[in-house]
Amino acid sequence: MVDLFKIGFLTITLSDVIDIAIVSFIFFRLYITLRGTVAAQIFVGLLIIILVSFIAQVLNFRAVTWLLRLITDIWVIAFVILFQPEIRRLLVLLARNPFFKVFAKSESHEIADVIVDAAFQLSQHQHGALMVLIKSSGIRGFAETGELLNARISAPLLTTIFFPRSPLHDGAVIINKNFVEAARCTLPLSQQTSVNGESLGMRHRAGLGISEQADVLSIIVSEETGSISIAENGELTKGLSREALKRRIDFALKDPEKKGWKGFIEQLKSRK
Repeated sequence: MVDLFKIGFLTITLSDVIDIAIVSFIFFRLYITLRGTVAAQIFVGLLIIILVSFIAQVLNFRAVTWLLRLITDIWVIAFVILFQPEIRRLLVLLARNPFFKVFAKSESHEIADVIVDAAFQLSQHQHGALMVLIKSSGIRGFAETGELLNARISAPLLTTIFFPRSPLHDGAVIINKNFVEAARCTLPLSQQTSVNGESLGMRHRAGLGISEQADVLSIIVSEETGSISIAENGELTKGLSREALKRRIDFALKDPEKKGWKGFIEQLKSRK
């Protein structure tokens, strides 16, 4: 490796610069993730000890190096034991990174099952619902009109939100991947007031309206009849069965390059 420059007796190479840059970035991201927690203060203390230990090794202070290494080992073990929630949160954020999702198993089937279960439970009790599933780009502006949740999706959560006496039931729920991003959101109404001669209520018009403006899939449960409809690309499909609803959601969650003609045929089948 080519030498870049020297500082006294230290020779700095390109690999050293890259190594330091990578380590600095990792520590920076760790601090940003843990910032605002008690673990952040301990983390800063650990960084100081590591820095002093590195300087002691460079200066060949053997006794100081041995002492600091002993303290560092104990500190790391204590950090892992005392701050398991923060470490678990860090690992969750790491797993949600798009780069690592390439190696992760798709959760689309699990998410589809959760939404379908919730929709049909709501349908049985004739509890009205409007769930907006983001397909590609986010709709942050509409999410901010409601209550931001960022809660992991589950059928009990969705059915609780749309329970008539719940303070969050009036409005739409926005689902981003496997998280409920927000509830009680206000959506734009479609100019269409009827489909096939049948009048549309406010919930159906809102689900249809957001599908006209964004790349989303709206799942609508009628409060009057309990029927389940889907709005996508400005088109409303009513009276879906459990299997048809699951196929539509699965198709919506697939990556565009993975859909192809087979996915297109599956979507046509789901409309029947």
